Amino acid sequence: MVNSPVFGQLESALAGYLADVTRRAHSYDDRTAAAVARNELPRIVETLKAVLDEHEPDENGRCATCRTKRFGRAVAPCRAYLTAHLCLVVTEDGDPADQADPAATTLVMPSARRYREVPG
Repeated sequence: MVNSPVFGQLESALAGYLADVTRRAHSYDDRTAAAVARNELPRIVETLKAVLDEHEPDENGRCATCRTKRFGRAVAPCRAYLTAHLCLVVTEDGDPADQADPAATTLVMPSARRYREVPG
C-alpha cells in the first residue's frame, strides 16, 4: 500500500462515498433507493469509463498505462479491465439466479477489498 497522506485522504473519501451510496441503496425505501440510483449511478458509470479509457490498449494490444517493466507495457487486457469485468460481469459462483437479485452477490475487487459491498 502507498504510504502517502494525500493518497490516504483520497482513498478514505472514495471508500466513504461508495459505502454511503451502497448503504443508501440497501437501507432506504424503494422510492428513495431509486432516486439514489438515478443520481449516483450515472456518475459512477462515467467514472469507471474514464478509468478504463486510461487503460485502453494501443495498436499493439498493450495497455499504455500499466507497466510491467521499466520500458515495457502490460499486455491488454490489463488488470484494470480484468478487475472491472470480474466485478461487473462475472458473479462469484456463476449462478444466473444470482444475477436476477443484485443483493445476492457481493462483488469484491481483487485489488481493492476495502470497497467491499456489504448489504444493510
